[in-house]
Amino acid sequence: MRGPTRARGTRVRAARAAAVAISLVLVTAGCGGGSGEAAPTGDGRSSSATAAVDDGTTLTMWTRAGTEALSRAYVDAYNATHRNQVRLTGYPNEEYPAKLASAAGARALPDLFAADVVFAPQYAAEGLWQDLTDRLATTGLADRLAPGHVRAGTWEGRGYAVPHVIDLSVMFYDRKLFTRAGLDPDKPPVSLGEFAEAARAVGRLGGGVHGTYFGGNCGGCVEFTFWPSVWASGGTVLAPDGRSSTIASRQMADVFSLYRALYQEGVAAPASKDEAGPTWLAALKGGKVGIAPGPSAWLDLIEKAGVDVGVAAIPGLDGGESTFVGGDAVGIGATSAHAAQAWDFVAWTLSDAAQVEVVAKGKGVPVRTDLAVNAYSSADPRLVTINTIAAKGQTPYARNFNASFNDPQSPWLRAVRGALFGDAPAALAEGDAAITASLRQQ
Repeated sequence: MRGPTRARGTRVRAARAAAVAISLVLVTAGCGGGSGEAAPTGDGRSSSATAAVDDGTTLTMWTRAGTEALSRAYVDAYNATHRNQVRLTGYPNEEYPAKLASAAGARALPDLFAADVVFAPQYAAEGLWQDLTDRLATTGLADRLAPGHVRAGTWEGRGYAVPHVIDLSVMFYDRKLFTRAGLDPDKPPVSLGEFAEAARAVGRLGGGVHGTYFGGNCGGCVEFTFWPSVWASGGTVLAPDGRSSTIASRQMADVFSLYRALYQEGVAAPASKDEAGPTWLAALKGGKVGIAPGPSAWLDLIEKAGVDVGVAAIPGLDGGESTFVGGDAVGIGATSAHAAQAWDFVAWTLSDAAQVEVVAKGKGVPVRTDLAVNAYSSADPRLVTINTIAAKGQTPYARNFNASFNDPQSPWLRAVRGALFGDAPAALAEGDAAITASLRQQ
């Protein structure tokens, strides 16, 4: 999924164990960055803690496979215009947390690494990234970056990562199937009730066509696409400090009840029950699904598959709209001896040139709120919709997010299965207590 990854809890526990090694690294490697001390550069000289240096240094960078394409676009554009050269390596999503934990323990983190934004609080707390607070202050961009991502990369008042890739959850719908079902393709649903009725109308077409589709066996998929409806309905998922669950709410129960009804009626494709993520995109590309929520990064892929696809915001039960602001954050590895050079790359990714000519040109979402409207987005109303709803979304903040929500053994996935295919209020109440206990584990 373009939002949260589904790594195993054991890997996250390994990352926690690496925190001790990282604390030693920070003491012995001399790689500061936020308090004004000098940081080592690639040629042995010292620079101020806020300098950006482009001196021909070769930098290493890691990312997860799910967002590697945009990271590579950044790297290619940077390498073509700078003396520094970034060497990017992508790792499978499910292996990436363990890879970072191993590198942290060996004091061998890359110069730069991007990570799923919901893991950012954990990595910041454990010292896997260098402090970027003072460096970011010199750019004057701090208040123009995606706020959810900025908060995710902040720990105890200091910033350790900045937005790198923005991926939003949106509602996709097949305009041709809408027309065949007698629906107006220029008037997408504005409430979850209208979404259900549109799905039912398309489902009546038959011939292998289904009204909707969802990842019923994928905790990350469900949180990415269902939580916006809860938020748009005035509900919450987590306490502000990320240490307590609030999923046992009327709004959450009602959202699950609606999707459960669509599955029981046969409106949702039968494969929705066991969808764990890998074939989710394929289902939406097949031209046999009327309307379904999914990652905004899939727009180009669905369109290239020949689907005349429309985009709308994910609505609340009775109106309103929201989105899960997912994607990746990026920072400078705690053990990097090339902080000034690595910062040159990070700062460049936040520039107008990178955000417009790399991100927006590729139909991506700029990480800067002041560039949401640009020459490329203005040419495609769907991109205007995506960029506009970014400001209405949320990014969950919790140090123990993966073990509590994304891991296949997480209490959230157990609650999802019970709520979708059993008794929603009971499953959510049980899950609420279990998730809170998980969030508070040290």
